[in-house]
Amino acid sequence: MSFIKTTEQDSNYNHLEKMSALELIQNINKEDKTVALAVEKVIPEITALTSLITEKLKSGGRLFYLGAGTSGRLGILDASECPPTFGVPHELVIGIIAGGDTAIRKAVENAEDSTTQGWIDLQQHHISEKDVVVGIAASGTTPYVIAALEACNKQHIVTGCITCNKNSPLSKVAKFPIEVIVGPEFVTGSSRMKAGTAQKMVLNMLTTATMISLGKIKGNKMVDMQLSNDKLVNRGIDMLANELNIDKRTASKLLDKYKNVRTAILNHQNEH
Repeated sequence: MSFIKTTEQDSNYNHLEKMSALELIQNINKEDKTVALAVEKVIPEITALTSLITEKLKSGGRLFYLGAGTSGRLGILDASECPPTFGVPHELVIGIIAGGDTAIRKAVENAEDSTTQGWIDLQQHHISEKDVVVGIAASGTTPYVIAALEACNKQHIVTGCITCNKNSPLSKVAKFPIEVIVGPEFVTGSSRMKAGTAQKMVLNMLTTATMISLGKIKGNKMVDMQLSNDKLVNRGIDMLANELNIDKRTASKLLDKYKNVRTAILNHQNEH
């Protein structure tokens, strides 16, 4: 099967510099509308990987995201939002980027070209067969990610990937590949755009569906969220007031006592 980098193909638009701001925004929006439809086509693959991640996490494993550049940053973003949103340990979902933490803000030259560093970075976390590693690369050709997944396969560690090209080298290595084919970017080759949006959407699905399956949501509420600012404290108070049919003053006292919405609900129900 042939491999064509559709993410690198020439844009469907030309003479961008001659477009007005309105034309630019309208055309970018037009392209963005196609992304959700592209994601919809791979729901079975996303579901399969989500089910596996859930199974591994229930058995004491962890989820690792591995990427370079924009893809790596998106993995770190998704991982970093799991503890405050779902109240899980920072060590449960871990994002790793080629070039280390420096690369989160600034590009690190040649970091993505290493065929050894990805596995070294994973070993820093004492990775094992209990865990799942998802490689993220819009092109599907990033050596840092591909080589790391190859090493994982040899160690019988479950591997998945999120890419935006069909039949890429990365997809062939990953045991559970997700290929969201978004086509050429508005700006030729700028895969932080549609490809980045597609990757973010898939990451949202993977962790949100997994955390719900792990019991981290009650009804539709984030009852395990970390109460790290006034907005979230007020949201917690509202949750308690609605769930327990109590006034906000009582809810505030409960939350202040138990420091967690779920714990406050359970204790109040046990007392009454």
